[in-house]
Amino acid sequence: MAIVTLDPNAPAFTRRYTNLADPRLGAIAVACSDDFFADMQRMLAPEEPVFVPGKYDAHGKWMDGWESRRKRGPGHDWCIVRLARPGQIAGVEIDTRHFTGNYPPGASLEACCSDAAIPGADTQWTTLLPAVALAGNSRHYHAIGDAGRWTHVRLSIYPDGGIARLRVYGRPDTSAVKPGSELDLAAAINGAWVVATNNEHFGLAATLLLPGRGVNMGDGWETRRRREPGNDWVIIALAAPGIIERIEVDTAHFKGNFPDACSLQGACMGEATEQTLITQSMFWEELLEPQKLRMDAEHRFASIAMGPVTHVRFNIFPDGGVSRLRLFGKVAA
Repeated sequence: MAIVTLDPNAPAFTRRYTNLADPRLGAIAVACSDDFFADMQRMLAPEEPVFVPGKYDAHGKWMDGWESRRKRGPGHDWCIVRLARPGQIAGVEIDTRHFTGNYPPGASLEACCSDAAIPGADTQWTTLLPAVALAGNSRHYHAIGDAGRWTHVRLSIYPDGGIARLRVYGRPDTSAVKPGSELDLAAAINGAWVVATNNEHFGLAATLLLPGRGVNMGDGWETRRRREPGNDWVIIALAAPGIIERIEVDTAHFKGNFPDACSLQGACMGEATEQTLITQSMFWEELLEPQKLRMDAEHRFASIAMGPVTHVRFNIFPDGGVSRLRLFGKVAA
């Protein structure tokens, strides 16, 4: 089991917004000019890129990302990604880790809104990120803050080479969701996000908000072994203000390391700083009093009646791993 390492230099938009290019949410690379050396789908993988010395395939050195062949004529290479859900785009990460003598020196990003799975030749593309310089074996972050509604992005690299990962952070379009609608208020695909957590040593807290059941023990939020009093926690901003009615806690694959119990608190906070939320969350009202948990099981609870909430604090006692958290309820006005 690998220890999760977070990039301390990552800007706030990587935490505040959903990665709309995450294949676990439904994103897919639909077309590219060339992916001779490394398949375009690898560029979207949620795992951190790796380098495997001595690993080769029929086309040459195996690389963890998208890599085109060496261009011998005019033009440049490109890859089109259909986003998991239409939405606004706040920022992008272009990651060239492990690409050293084969990274592209430049890249740009465009977006479009199309009903087609693969946008056609007549599609109107809008530039969100003009051509920028890239360095090898590096992570490049660029804020975009565009207010448009986009379904696809096109990453262009100049002229060729390899990209380890592309992550497109934004806010999913939930304009069709009306007050009174039933919704999983804690789903990343609906716009929920992790504000803060006290620990995610073995697994990221944001994994709690993904769809489906975890595929293994690494696919969940897991804290280190607590050696002092207290408990671990995560604060989640809901996809929309809502009244929580049903709670699901899934400990899939967590057997010798599941929490003994969990609880849920909530509040209607509006706009608040991260530190304000952390401090005040200790005193939020209970939506779910402490409940015992079982290994590798789906638990379903009824929420204690409370008015609309915008944020919740999910507590685990004293530590351990949880695969998924789902909070079903009605969207408030």
